[in-house]
Amino acid sequence: MDEMADLWLDKFLRYLAAERNYSVHTIQAYSRDLQEFFAYLEQAGFAKSFQELSPRDVRAFLAYLHRKNLARSTGARKLASLRSFYKYLLKMGQIEYNIMSLVNTPKRQKRLPRFLYYQDLEKFFAAVDTDSVLGVRNRAILETLYASGMRVSELVSLDLGDLDWDLGSARVAGKGRKERIVPLGSHCLYWLNKYLRESRGALAKNTDSDALFLNRYGRRLSERGVRRVVHQCVEQAALSFQVSPHWLRHSFATHMLERGADLRAVQELLGHASLSTTQVYTHVTGSRLKDVYMKAHPRA
Repeated sequence: MDEMADLWLDKFLRYLAAERNYSVHTIQAYSRDLQEFFAYLEQAGFAKSFQELSPRDVRAFLAYLHRKNLARSTGARKLASLRSFYKYLLKMGQIEYNIMSLVNTPKRQKRLPRFLYYQDLEKFFAAVDTDSVLGVRNRAILETLYASGMRVSELVSLDLGDLDWDLGSARVAGKGRKERIVPLGSHCLYWLNKYLRESRGALAKNTDSDALFLNRYGRRLSERGVRRVVHQCVEQAALSFQVSPHWLRHSFATHMLERGADLRAVQELLGHASLSTTQVYTHVTGSRLKDVYMKAHPRA
C-alpha cells in the first residue's frame, strides 16, 4: 500500500470511529478488507494510487475472491467496505468520481437463520449444571440471551445499573450506540436474581467492576468468553449439533413471530435499523408452518 492510500485508510478508520460510532470489531473488519484489497493490487501488478484505479481493477479483485471459494456473503462484505471507503474519498475531495458506482454487487446467497425449536431449547437450558458459581452464571447468560434477543456484544456491555427490576427490563446499547429497552421475562429475572445473590459476589472477589457478567477472574466477561460458555453448555446437554450464541437471538425472533408478535415490535426488540432485516424471520416461520402442515395434514 502506498503512503497516500495508507494515510487515507487511517483517516477513514478514524472517521468510522468518531463520526459513525462504529464498534472496534466493525472497524477492524473494514481495515482487514481494505488492506487485503490494496495488497492484492500490489501483488497482481496494479501498482496504482487509489485515484487511478478503475472498475476493472475492482472486478479483478472480486474474481480473485471468487477463486478463493469464499462465501458470497464474505465477498459482498468486502465490496461493501470498498464502497464505503470510496464514498468517503469522494466526500473528502480525493477522487473526482466514485468508481464503485460502476461495480455491481454479486447476488448474495440467502441463508435462513438457524434456531432451536422451543422444546429443544428447554432441554438445552435444563441440562446446564447449576450446582456451581459458574453454572448459575452460565444459566443466567443463556436465559438473558434468549429472553431479550440481544447480541453477544450487547450482553457483555451490560452493567449492573442497566437492569430495571421494577420494570423487569434492561437498557441495551446497540449498534451505533443506539439505546433500547428490552423486557426480560420472569424466567430470566429469576436466574439473574439467583446469579446476583449466589454467584456474582464470589466472582467479583476484590474488584469493583460495574459489569453485570464477570469471568472467573472478576473482570467483565468477553464475547469470546460467552461463546465458550455456550459451547460448554452444549457439551453438558450432549447435543448432536453445535449452537452459537446468535442461535438464541434467532430463536427469540422466530418464537415471537410464531406466537403472533408484530413484526415491527420484533424489529424494535432486536435493534434492527431496517424492517427488511427482521423480515428474514418470516421466511423461517413460514417454513416451520409448512413442516407442521406436512406432518399433520392427512392429505399433505
